[in-house]
Amino acid sequence: MKSKSLLGLRETSTLKEIKQKYKYLMKKWHPDKHKDNVEKATQISMQINEAYQIILDYCNNYEYSFDEDSIKRTSYSPSEWWNDKFGNR
Repeated sequence: MKSKSLLGLRETSTLKEIKQKYKYLMKKWHPDKHKDNVEKATQISMQINEAYQIILDYCNNYEYSFDEDSIKRTSYSPSEWWNDKFGNR
């Protein structure tokens, strides 16, 4: 997922971590902080905003919750996930 890599997120990032990373990157790339290259900073800020919106839409419409407690409860290995969903077949 391009958005995930743009924001530098882990596969199991919580919603709190996603929001923290977004705020950090927006502070870092705000055009006011890059007077020498406002155009580039504006472009990167727009990409960060777009990626964040895509991830939020995904999280809000996904079958499972992305809050920290839910992720801790469902941290399965791939084989544990398979067995939980489909059993030992």
